[in-house]
Amino acid sequence: MIKPYKDGKMIMKLLIIGIFVLTIVGYGLFQATKIIAGPQISVNSPLNGGLTSEKIVDISGVAKNIASISLDDRPIYIDESGNFKEKLMLYPGYNIITLKAHDKFGSAVEKKVELVYRQ
Repeated sequence: MIKPYKDGKMIMKLLIIGIFVLTIVGYGLFQATKIIAGPQISVNSPLNGGLTSEKIVDISGVAKNIASISLDDRPIYIDESGNFKEKLMLYPGYNIITLKAHDKFGSAVEKKVELVYRQ
């Protein structure tokens, strides 16, 4: 016959081990969401399909889960929060601005913004 004291001690050990394992698995899944989601780009301004009379526009937005980002094949930089802001000179008429981002696992994403510049 097993004494109740030893049963309680065994249950407590299993409970602590279970909580430890669940914590590690949960943290691993939380970190894996960044890998699964891949790189993401969100452009705040200018609006896609917009019309502007300004020759120089500010391109701003947020990039997440990236290792590098480029604006029209020119590297740009982001801050610690993933925010970017760059100035770009437009050609008269129709312009396509291309943002490309890559993560450290080789995944890539491309975002295009179309603008019309009228003088």
